[in-house]
Amino acid sequence: MSTHDRIEKQIVLRAPVERVWRALTDVGEFGQWFGVKLDQPFAPGRTMTGTFEGGFDEEEFRQYQHALGLPPSDIRQPLPNAVFCTVERMEPPRVFSFRWIPFGIDAECDPEQEPTTLVEFLLEAVPEGTRLTITESGFERVPLHRRQRAFMMNDGGWSAQAENLRRHVEPA
Repeated sequence: MSTHDRIEKQIVLRAPVERVWRALTDVGEFGQWFGVKLDQPFAPGRTMTGTFEGGFDEEEFRQYQHALGLPPSDIRQPLPNAVFCTVERMEPPRVFSFRWIPFGIDAECDPEQEPTTLVEFLLEAVPEGTRLTITESGFERVPLHRRQRAFMMNDGGWSAQAENLRRHVEPA
C-alpha cells in the first residue's frame, strides 16, 4: 500500500454524539462549518450539489502547496451547483460517509474521469463528549500525476475542517 492512500484524523469534541451527528448530517449545519451551501438534504445514494461560499484564493493555494514541497498547481473555481459528493451511508448517530473527488478544484483534475475517494465520519461517545474519526481512503486510485497533491491538500483540509467543526459544536 502506498504512503498516500489513507488520511485519518481523530478529534474529541465537547458535545454529545447527537449534536455532532446533526452538525454532520443536516445540510444547513454542514454548510456552516464546511463552507458549502448544498441544495438538498443528505440521503444515501443521493448526489449532492451545491455552491462553495467565498470562492478559493488561487495564490493562497499555490503558497500552501509550495510550503508542502509540492509543485504548485492552478485551481479551477467550482461552478455554482457543482457536484459536491454522493452519499454512501447514514447510520444514525454513528456513521456518515460519502464519495467525492479529492482536491477536485485542481485544474489538472478531469471530473468526468476522476475516481472518487471515500470519506467516513465515525462517532463514538466518550466521557468528554464525542470522539470523531474522519477517514478518507482510496487515494491509490487517483491518477499518479495528482495523487500526492490530492492526498496532501486533503490531509491539511481535514485538519482545518475538524477545527471548524469543533468551533461549530462546542459551547463557547
